[in-house]
Amino acid sequence: MSLIRSLSGLRGRLGDGLTPHDVVRHIAAFAELTGYAPIVIGRDGRPSGIWIENIVVGTLTACGVEVRSLGLAPTPTVQMAVEKSDAVGGISITASHNPAEWNGLKFLNSDGIFLGPKECEEFYALADTNLGHYANHDHLGTVVHSQHLVQQHLYDVIALPFVESTRLRERKFRVVVDAVNASGSFIVPKLLQELGCEVVPLFCEGDGRFPHTPEPLPENLTFLSQTVREERADFGIAVDPDADRLVLIDERGEPIGEEYTITLVTDFVLGLYKNEMDDDPVVVVNLSTTRAVNDIAKKHGGRVVRTPVGEINVVEGMKREGAIIGGEGSGGVILPSLHYGRDSLAGIAVALAALLKFGGPLSELRRSLPEYSIVKKKVPLLEGNIPQSLFEKIRDFAGEKADSNLDDGLRLDFAQSWVHLRASNTEPILRIIVEAPTEKEAEDLASYYSRLVPG
Repeated sequence: MSLIRSLSGLRGRLGDGLTPHDVVRHIAAFAELTGYAPIVIGRDGRPSGIWIENIVVGTLTACGVEVRSLGLAPTPTVQMAVEKSDAVGGISITASHNPAEWNGLKFLNSDGIFLGPKECEEFYALADTNLGHYANHDHLGTVVHSQHLVQQHLYDVIALPFVESTRLRERKFRVVVDAVNASGSFIVPKLLQELGCEVVPLFCEGDGRFPHTPEPLPENLTFLSQTVREERADFGIAVDPDADRLVLIDERGEPIGEEYTITLVTDFVLGLYKNEMDDDPVVVVNLSTTRAVNDIAKKHGGRVVRTPVGEINVVEGMKREGAIIGGEGSGGVILPSLHYGRDSLAGIAVALAALLKFGGPLSELRRSLPEYSIVKKKVPLLEGNIPQSLFEKIRDFAGEKADSNLDDGLRLDFAQSWVHLRASNTEPILRIIVEAPTEKEAEDLASYYSRLVPG
């Protein structure tokens, strides 16, 4: 299997797609791209991250670069550390939600955001054609351990103006946390404890040994759901290995759905600033995100702008539109008043504030939001990428019954439902996302469109 390279960085199976040679050549290229200036690094905790970190540090210092090492750290923490320091870039060693046999590298520019298309093109060209420029013995780089930057992320979240620390400490929410033993293992419980929550840690060892498939989907969160019920908790929290995605479990042990993380957050943020904003507040989400966000924006007099999938696409859209909130339906929350990156800690802060304001249980707060059923399917790609011509044929077949968008695969919007077909940036699969008023309608549509694409 080949190495996967995209706007999300590098990703591959160890030894099969991602090798030490791949790491060295891309790190040397990144050092050149960023002018051999200081770089922040962090890792998500999976065991293979140790040897990759050693290679990353060794290559950067061999290139004469000063390394600011965070150790075990979420991707959003690395992003904020770059933004808050004089570093010119960042590297998060992670394969995100992929299984343990995978690992990868996410690359950040001097603003702490992902490389854009032009930056990626230049970067990958360097990695493919350049052997790297290494320093002589008296110009080697150094390593600075910078754990204080991890703490700074925590404090910046607590300092958000809508976080009512005193009231939260009085409320004392009881919360179960499943961090899959990865980068959120210490910082997520610490945030909750600082805000007066009673934390029940579940898989928060930080050793990177995933107790279940790490993608925070309902089928992988059964033990979390069970523990929420047994512990009589107010709610449960699940994050993925690099803690940029957040999923909530209600007090009954029912997942509210990853799409409803951004929906709940959007409702709270738009409501919070409703009287302080100009007309037409903007929310930016990707093409695969629930239509419930549109309903929420309309309720608050705002509008939704959609972008292709990929954090950098959403971030660039947010900056262009001046959005006050954005994110992705996979549980990604981007709060620009904190920083331009998906951040589970930001999502947790908003969720706590929303529950405090609502005054009732999470299940009732979820029921107050627009109701849709969403189905997400994966079709393995055995013959490379899906040709754009296939998406065009499916679009033409739908005809005037649907509005179409070919910016990222194919999205078809019908009166009561929508379908999005796209090749994944991070896995050799085609994603099929369908949303409809009922689960049966969504399942039927997903099955229908699955038959139209080759597996």
